[in-house]
Amino acid sequence: MSDSRRNERAGMLAVALTAILWGTSGTAAAMAPALSAVTIGAVAMCGGGLLQASVNARAIRRSWSQVTAQWRVALLGGICVMIYPLCFFGSMRVGGVALGTVVSLASAPLVSAVIERVAEGRKLTPRWTVACLLGIVGSAALALSRSESSHGDALSGNQSAALGVGLGLLAGITYAGLSWSMRRLMNSSVPRGAAAGTVMGLGGVLLLPIVALGVPAMVAHPETLGVLAYLVLVPQFLGYVLFSRGLGRIDSSTATTITLIEPAVATVLAVVVLAEPITAIGWVGIALLVMALLVLLAPRLPTSTGPASISVDSESSTGRSTYEAVPRGRRGT
Repeated sequence: MSDSRRNERAGMLAVALTAILWGTSGTAAAMAPALSAVTIGAVAMCGGGLLQASVNARAIRRSWSQVTAQWRVALLGGICVMIYPLCFFGSMRVGGVALGTVVSLASAPLVSAVIERVAEGRKLTPRWTVACLLGIVGSAALALSRSESSHGDALSGNQSAALGVGLGLLAGITYAGLSWSMRRLMNSSVPRGAAAGTVMGLGGVLLLPIVALGVPAMVAHPETLGVLAYLVLVPQFLGYVLFSRGLGRIDSSTATTITLIEPAVATVLAVVVLAEPITAIGWVGIALLVMALLVLLAPRLPTSTGPASISVDSESSTGRSTYEAVPRGRRGT
């Protein structure tokens, strides 16, 4: 196996571990029923983001000129970090777990692919397409298996579904946006820590007003502080440290595809810890999600390439391994 392929696999495994940590969020949040889902999401993302910025403050200062040169990308990422948890948890609250999970998580890799195609002129490969389809179908099956025990708020059926889909799509767009922004900063000579600290820190600052609204509930229920501390330190802080390390080696569309295993982890934990039931279709969904990850990790078959079709496998260390070179169009920096 080439060094570039090893580097790519290391990035994939880092993102897969991220998805495992993120998958614990639902079970942890269930331990704090007194807090709303939006409050939990805002506090977790805000705390994790500000902690990222603090830990990487020195790297951000050293790379300040590179960061400010890409301030539009950094600001876009920060706004996406702010919006994502509100829309993701909001989608599940009004539309139910099934609708919210499928629309939010399954739309992210598709949006990432569109962003990279439009912004950087990249072309999808069959490997990524197969993995993405397996992940989307697996997520849908898994969400359907859990829909009976999770329902949306008391809106009419059409209103609940429409609002849930809208919030879910916005969550998928913003998740793809924050992933692409971090990757774009890294491609623009911003070190990994500085890129992650800038994007996540900006999002944390923007989330502070939302967190302030939830302070009375947290004060009234101090028993929830331990849950919030876990969510800040493990899924959000440590999770995004690993996610940024993975993004240093693979592209954002591959990363968002790998994180589709998050609902599989969440379901297994719900079964083991919370004693929630899971149907046969749920186990099929988990199997499909595992298959999607294996497709991405599988050894690449050797192929011959002519002058008109140049493989970028040799560039996998720069995160371009799931794409073929495009004759025309701007490449990522």
